[in-house]
Amino acid sequence: MPQLIVTTREGETRTLEAATGLSVMEVIRDGGVDELLALCGGVCSCATCHVHVDPEFAGKLPPMSEDENDLLDGASDRDARSRLSCQIRMNDGLSGLRVTIAQAD
Repeated sequence: MPQLIVTTREGETRTLEAATGLSVMEVIRDGGVDELLALCGGVCSCATCHVHVDPEFAGKLPPMSEDENDLLDGASDRDARSRLSCQIRMNDGLSGLRVTIAQAD
């Protein structure tokens, strides 16, 4: 089973088991990390599941959609590593993916 490594806003790092096909947002939520609000439930209509992805994995992620890009434009903590965790689906190739939960707006 793939693993997801999550760093919280406080700097705590947790390793979570990630079933293939689940979004990073679902893995974080189901793993008991309550910092990720994910208000829209994963339908790419808010930016409350904003994370920063480790650069090592940037080339392994699906391209960012225009909707995701537009939502991230409103995030104050956006940078080149920003993604919405609801838009990244876990698979074996992403095992070991490291993300940091973005600061809340």
